Amino acid sequence: MNRIWVVVPAFNEAASIRDICLRVLEQPIERLVVVDDGSTDGTAAAIADLPLIRLNNPDNQGKGASLLRGMRHARAAGASHIISIDADGQHRPEDIPRLTARAQEYPERILIAARLHSREQAPPLRRFANAFADFWISWACGQAIRDTQSGFRLYPGPLVDRLATNPRPDAGFAFESEILIDAARQGYFTFAIPIATLYHPNARPSHYRAFKDTSSIVRMVAAKLARRSFYPLGLWRSLMRLPPPQLRQDLQPLEEQREGSSP
Repeated sequence: MNRIWVVVPAFNEAASIRDICLRVLEQPIERLVVVDDGSTDGTAAAIADLPLIRLNNPDNQGKGASLLRGMRHARAAGASHIISIDADGQHRPEDIPRLTARAQEYPERILIAARLHSREQAPPLRRFANAFADFWISWACGQAIRDTQSGFRLYPGPLVDRLATNPRPDAGFAFESEILIDAARQGYFTFAIPIATLYHPNARPSHYRAFKDTSSIVRMVAAKLARRSFYPLGLWRSLMRLPPPQLRQDLQPLEEQREGSSP
């Protein structure tokens, strides 16, 4: 657990990327990787003097491809765990120690920093889209997961080695959802760590397209469910909020999910 790398995918984030990186660098991590996904607004210049690794995509390849490239780079360099965090300011880098502390107890779990506190700050359409995606992804994973669309996560390094999913440029945010499903089938289940919901009034518009990206996620999940005869046991577990057998001994994080479900 002393080899924590952070990966930040960034596309046209000149307004916020430097502040995010400076705050990440203050946390107890080994290295920071920024994957510049073909930005044209000065994102690269904003962080040129910072002690981090910058990977450049020649053109915009999508968040999934950028995230996977950064994760594989970190893993090849020996990262034991990899934290992803978005560059738009919706997450507090100061919450990184909360993830790493929990990972000490559950090193083989995916941890989601779930935006469960003060959820009323999120736009209503985003809340609906996120809840809709949560339902489908929880079904496919066979466990109830909160805030499946949060880009602030901790991944075990060995999981990255086993990822066979190749993100499509037009898939939007479906790749991060697909990771949760494929990981669950391999025994890497997910815990939610409640954090505050941050939506800044002057922030740039989100890259998440509520209708298009949610539809892409639903199509991906439906295809996976169809290949498993629609996995009725997974639906029952997710609706009843029952953990898969592999997680029944880990009750405290599930209690945190329930406590975080109230505003």
